[in-house]
Amino acid sequence: MKATDVITDGFGRIREIVHEVVDGVPPERLNARVDPGANSITWLVWHLTRIQDDHIADAADLEQVWRAGGWAHRFALPLPAGSTGYGHSARQAGTVRVESGEQLLGYYDAVHEQTVRFVRGLAAGDLERVVDERWDPPVTLGVRLVSVLADDLQHAGQAAFVRGVLERGPDS
Repeated sequence: MKATDVITDGFGRIREIVHEVVDGVPPERLNARVDPGANSITWLVWHLTRIQDDHIADAADLEQVWRAGGWAHRFALPLPAGSTGYGHSARQAGTVRVESGEQLLGYYDAVHEQTVRFVRGLAAGDLERVVDERWDPPVTLGVRLVSVLADDLQHAGQAAFVRGVLERGPDS
């Protein structure tokens, strides 16, 4: 098995979790927060998607799906156009809301497709290419992809946890 096959499989597992968390959940539950400082399912899935979109587009020298696919316009968030959720305050996180799970999954799936296309086109040697020299040691493409996988898995798991809490809450 090639390294790119393993990475592609990892992104596929994230997709499965995201769909399990979001499919069939009404928007009021997706947008709900277990307390005023907590992140909603919507924010968690949007954020993991924005980070993946940002990092993959940068590494692949592509335009972000967020802009190219018109998702920024469709979401119409009261945030700066390039916002990914990194460093958001609780107030800012609370502004990330959707009207449907399909909206959230549409953006996620478009980013997933761009990611998988990019990763499948890589050769093993491509993973050694330095993509960020601001770190010591500089970050290679392989390390960046693993970083995105790890971050996405954490946020997908957090979203699954939030869904479970909300489903077992007093309003369920």
